[in-house]
Amino acid sequence: MIAETIKLLREQTGITQTQLAKKLNITRSSVNAWEMGISAPSMQYIIELANIFKVPTDYLLGVSNKHYIDVKSLNDEQLKIIYSLLNYFSTEDIEDEDI
Repeated sequence: MIAETIKLLREQTGITQTQLAKKLNITRSSVNAWEMGISAPSMQYIIELANIFKVPTDYLLGVSNKHYIDVKSLNDEQLKIIYSLLNYFSTEDIEDEDI
């Protein structure tokens, strides 16, 4: 499960295995092995991956499926847009259930 999560997060952020490896100061083949499920990252790397992808370690480990977004660097207008989108998608979920 962690293999799929690492790959998904890496692809969603638009970075290559090589770029992720450089951020972690490891080889690309190590990242590839994690994504293939051949090996698993140590706790040190799980923490570093969580920081890079801005997700909780529980999400990486498959304990929680909640997503978090770091909005500290956003201004008020950007936050307004984010909240508007969240409200839009929440409303869509409710409407879909009515169908």
